[in-house]
Amino acid sequence: MSAPTRSGRRAVLLTATVATAALALSACGSGGAEGGGGDTGFITGKNGIATVEKDKRTDAPVLSGKTIDGKQLSTADYKGKVLVVNVWGSWCSPCRAEAENLQKVYEQYQDKGVEFVGINTRDTNTTSAINFEKEFGVTYPSLYDPTGKQMLRFEKGTLNPQLIPSTLVIDKDGKIAARALQALGEDTLRGMIKPVLAEK
Repeated sequence: MSAPTRSGRRAVLLTATVATAALALSACGSGGAEGGGGDTGFITGKNGIATVEKDKRTDAPVLSGKTIDGKQLSTADYKGKVLVVNVWGSWCSPCRAEAENLQKVYEQYQDKGVEFVGINTRDTNTTSAINFEKEFGVTYPSLYDPTGKQMLRFEKGTLNPQLIPSTLVIDKDGKIAARALQALGEDTLRGMIKPVLAEK
């Protein structure tokens, strides 16, 4: 193999490494800020939160399966309540940064018609996920989704979860109202929930 060819391969490898590192700094997973082409009907605000007017929302898919502690869960059981869905992995630094914030807001809203469900993804075993929940005091359930099948239930062009972490707010009618593709603080998460909870 000639020297220029080796140098060319090294350059490609270096470029790929830099791109991967940049992606890791911005979020743990891959994806974009928008949900797809066409008239998606959602607006992304300066805070990075995308929202959809009530009459333009699309149905959220039913998410179902085993939780990380082996119980059965279906989001169909939460119809009539506001549902917060958070996609996370125990290996994800931004997920670790936001975990206690989500738990605090969950505790504040659980008696006000709001439920939380996590989707644990890309963890190769439930032990890591269970240890994560213990470390950060997370008490709401999480579906175990090591291969990302739950995330694939969301249609392209909607407010689908594209990064890890992603957080969705689903309204009382089971439609996707808001999405964040970043780690959330308590105030930002409350700001996503309050207007949806207030809807009649």
